[in-house]
Amino acid sequence: MTGRVILFGATGFTGRLAAESMVRAGLAPVLAGRSPDALVELTGDLAGLGPVDAPPTWRLADAGDASSVRALVSSPDDVLVTTVGPFSRLGRPAVEAAIAAGCGYIDSSGEPGFVRQLFEEDDARARAAGARLLPAFGYDYVPGNLAAALAIRDAREAGRIPVVVEVGYFVRGRFVPSSGTSASALGSVTGGRFARRGGRLVDQAGAVTQFDVDGRHRDALPVGGSEVFALPRLDPGVRDVGVFLGWAGRWTRAAHAAGAVASLGLRLPGLASVIESGAAKVNGATGQGPSASSRAGSRTLAVARTRDGVGREISSVRVEGPNPYDLTAELLAWAAAMLATGRAGEVGTLGPGDAFGFDALVSGCADLGLHRVL
Repeated sequence: MTGRVILFGATGFTGRLAAESMVRAGLAPVLAGRSPDALVELTGDLAGLGPVDAPPTWRLADAGDASSVRALVSSPDDVLVTTVGPFSRLGRPAVEAAIAAGCGYIDSSGEPGFVRQLFEEDDARARAAGARLLPAFGYDYVPGNLAAALAIRDAREAGRIPVVVEVGYFVRGRFVPSSGTSASALGSVTGGRFARRGGRLVDQAGAVTQFDVDGRHRDALPVGGSEVFALPRLDPGVRDVGVFLGWAGRWTRAAHAAGAVASLGLRLPGLASVIESGAAKVNGATGQGPSASSRAGSRTLAVARTRDGVGREISSVRVEGPNPYDLTAELLAWAAAMLATGRAGEVGTLGPGDAFGFDALVSGCADLGLHRVL
């Protein structure tokens, strides 16, 4: 049975891109947000992009009014897609609504703390309710999951056990962040950094590491990502997982140092309030982002490498795809269609691989232009 696809945050920057991708894919999303004028305008803009007999519709909902978000979903067949962030502040109403309805859920969050909460705290509740939660289903963190799954397969085909997996995220070309990305980046400071070591989840500041990209050593700072939870499910031999961001370029080490200082400062109530206030102010300016011509000047790049138990590299895979924002929009639309048509068998909080299976993930990403280049 095919369920409804509801897009919460449709009038934001990422939301509009996702809405366009959904309509072009033949979906008829219910566009949800807090501004009726903006929703009416968006509905009109999308009218000519999809089938005339399945136009998008709209509903009012506000993250500040949890009941309005819960009212968006009414059936286990529904799929609730949300781009409303920062997720650490505004994301919970959509998660609770999906669990209450036992339906599908997808978000565009790149905030490690929020992703961790869905895997650690919401997985059991989602399983009991029959809900399927797919957090961080965009540039953060699908490309890394894809590259890592391919690298793990390569290691196994070579007869080796991939004990350690490291994933690095980069951008080829000039990356211009949206206002929403900036807001989420501030909000994610409070989420901390985590990795998997010896099969256990650990909180760790970690060190900047380097990945070989096109013959150059590129810095990347440690974060947390869905790979930390999802990759050991794909291969029981995986014991250590680390996720790293390198799209800050030459500012990576400075950003890493600043993040460490900020994390320590959060233990001081006064400074914690200042940081959260700053996140709220930036969030008030969300909805703006790079133009199509600007986005065309950059591409997604993710690298994954595996090592054996004594640190010897076994395999390395690089994947490339469209600009991070365009890729995120296409991935949200693809995952929504997969859930709405019953393509996911598992329930609970899911990574890209265990949600749809390895083969479906590889072919689906390839159709969107995200594919292996090395």
